[in-house]
Parts: sequence; C-alpha cells; structure tokens
Amino acid sequence: MSYIKKGTPVFRKTSFAFFAAGFNTFAILYCAQPLMLAFTKEFHISPTTSSLSLSVTTIALAISMLIFGSLSEVWGRKPVMVYSMLAASVLCLLTACSPTFHVLLFFRTMLGITLAGLPSVAMAYLGEEIEAKSLGSAMGLYISGNAIGAVGGRVISGTLSEYFGWHGAIAGIGIISIAATFIFWISLPPSQHFQSRKLEVGKLGKSLLDHLKDPRLVCLYGLGFLLLGSNVALFNYIGYVLTATPYSLSQTIVSWIFLILIIGMFSSMWTGRLVDRYGKQKILMINLSITLAGVVLT
Repeated sequence: MSYIKKGTPVFRKTSFAFFAAGFNTFAILYCAQPLMLAFTKEFHISPTTSSLSLSVTTIALAISMLIFGSLSEVWGRKPVMVYSMLAASVLCLLTACSPTFHVLLFFRTMLGITLAGLPSVAMAYLGEEIEAKSLGSAMGLYISGNAIGAVGGRVISGTLSEYFGWHGAIAGIGIISIAATFIFWISLPPSQHFQSRKLEVGKLGKSLLDHLKDPRLVCLYGLGFLLLGSNVALFNYIGYVLTATPYSLSQTIVSWIFLILIIGMFSSMWTGRLVDRYGKQKILMINLSITLAGVVLT
C-alpha cells in the first residue's frame, strides 16, 4: 500500500477534504461569538453569561479531544471524523431552534463534544496516509482551513444575524456545515495504513500525567491557555463596545473586525523564521510585549 503523494489527484482530494473539515470545525465553534449581543438582548442575560455560549463549547471540545483520539484507535480514523462532523452539523441546526438560553447552552456543549472527533484524529490520519515529504503541505492546508473557518464563521454569522436574526445565522452555519461534511465524506479516501488497537485507558492517563510532570511543557500549556483565553475574551466583548455609543456600528460592520485574525496566518510564518534566526525566548518576549501593548491601546 503506497502513501499519498503531493501532486496526485488523491492528494488534492485529501487536502481539499481536510480544508473543508477545518473550515467546518472552527466555523461552528466560533459562530456564536458575534451573536453574544443578540443573546444578551433576547434572553435578558449579562454579557458574562452570554459568553458561556462559546466557553462551554470550547471546554467540552478540549476535554473530549483526549477521548476521541483514543477511540479512533479502535473504530478507525475516517468513520470517527465523518460521524463527528455529521453530528455537529445536526446539533448546529438544532441550536438555531433553541427556545431558551439553557437549551442553547446544552446544544453548544454537545457541539463541543462531537466536534472533538475531527481535530483529535486529523493529524493521526494525515501522518499515517501522507508520505513524509508531502505531509507539511497537507497539514498546512488543514490548518489554513481552521483559520479561515474561525474568521469565516464569525463574519458569516454576524452578517446573517443582522438580516435573519441569530436563529437564521446559526442555521446558515449549520447548512454550510452539512455541505462541508458531504464534501469531506466523498473526498477523503479510506485509511490504508490504519491498524486497529485495543482501547487502553491506563496508558492514556499515564501519558497525560507524564506530560504534566515536565515544567517546560506546563509553561507552554499555560501560555497557550492565557494567550488564547485573552484573545477570545477581547473579541467576546468588543462587539458590545462597538455597537454602543459613540461608535454605534451595525452588527455586520462589527463582524468584519474578525478579519484582523487573518493577519495571524501570515505573522505566524514570519515569526517562525525569526525564531530560527534569533531564538525562541527572545521572539516570544517581543511578541508578548506587542500583544500587551495592543490590548492596552485597544
């Protein structure tokens, strides 16, 4: 059984499938962010409570990823990813019909659990099926799908909400998700190099504990937690500021502010080259200083 090589039709189909999957995952995850103001008004809740619509999904996703990666070792890579995307698409459509905020939170929590089936398995599939020389390109397209989905989901839902309300906005994302799931299912080749294994929960727990014993890894985990957390928090609440006086911007205009996140797709590549030249610690401290200055100025 040969590996998938760059330049072949099957490589293009596989890359396109994962681009669609990455877009789908992060569009569903972040589509609630520009809708928080609408949740606040309709359900008569505070901005802090409204932000749970994103927080519960993210927490459920993070925890569930630890489980789905192990389940794919037993059930297979493609089935876990396809069923994960399909379930998330259906739940997204159900979320659009939520009569109360508590029901919405329930569906968003379930969304986080089902969404975890894709990112936790995607890299394993690519590592098993793509030849080593072509792996970087395939992973790059998948990650770019993640980034574009995170931006696109926010912009699309924010724009739709102004014309169709938050129900229509989430339903629109759900329809896009169904289409992305179909594209992924028909485009992704079945695993050729996957070998089923027994589910060993003990080994999984030991591996996690071993990682937590390494202080350098713990520092990296902490940085990721704090940086992404502050980024999400800033964008959670900036809509409330920009739609109020003195700015009084429309929801559509405010949703387009998320395009700023695209800069990260290019700056990350540039930062990687700077790290190779000047070292990790120096570039990290410079980037943290720029981030802090940006937050203070904002």
